[in-house]
Amino acid sequence: MLTWLTDLLRRPTIAWWDLLDIALVSILVYELLLLIRGTRAVQMALSGGFLIGLFFLSQWLQLETVNWVIRNLAGYVVFAIIVLFQSDIRRALAHFGRAPFFRYFERAQSADETIEELVATASNLAARRTGALFVLERQIGLRNYIEGGIPLDAMVTYDLMASIFHPGSPLHDGAAIIQGDRVAAAACFLPLSVNPRLGREFGTRHRAALGLTEENDAIAVVVSEETGSISLVRDGKIERGLSPDALRTELRTLLGRRRPRIFRAETTGSLA
Repeated sequence: MLTWLTDLLRRPTIAWWDLLDIALVSILVYELLLLIRGTRAVQMALSGGFLIGLFFLSQWLQLETVNWVIRNLAGYVVFAIIVLFQSDIRRALAHFGRAPFFRYFERAQSADETIEELVATASNLAARRTGALFVLERQIGLRNYIEGGIPLDAMVTYDLMASIFHPGSPLHDGAAIIQGDRVAAAACFLPLSVNPRLGREFGTRHRAALGLTEENDAIAVVVSEETGSISLVRDGKIERGLSPDALRTELRTLLGRRRPRIFRAETTGSLA
């Protein structure tokens, strides 16, 4: 007992690069588990774990035949995994390619393109007086609301947004939630504001935008179905009657690194 304790205390000290090594491996394992969750790869991982455990068990119990079979099948299993899980492997590589580290260099261009698509969507829907509500995620995640909607995970384009908010579309009711340059989900239901100072003229879309931004740092853009006006909501405050150019400027300021100007809140007027 004393010998074991002495050997344990004599182990080399852990340096900072050892901690970095452990952290990187932990992150990779965590991302891998997220990728395979809910896919066929979960069953494959369980089977692989069973075979590895059986391999060491056969060595310990000296089961030579079982050990020989597992050792000779190991090489073929790798090729079988590649053939059977081509789509999952492509999805995993695409997921890592969309990681924040790789997107850092194209973030500014991508953000500008997304803003232009959203401005075009808002201005065209406003011209047709078609109601719409889309939310842009910032630092605080919106996963709870995304899971309650219809998942899309599609690039933000005017055609897609116009299809979502078409009056005959089943996705028209509710909000579209945008993460970066992708529409994460549509038909998402948001909490309505319970602020007693709000007038009855505020419609459901505006109350939902206010309710979300009161407890979240997200940005909401609302197109009034009654008046066709465009509103921008953040921090529980609403600015109405924005022109497409004003909306573009606001979004570039709020989503970029420039210091935002003082936000002018309004709580009166006809809204729908």
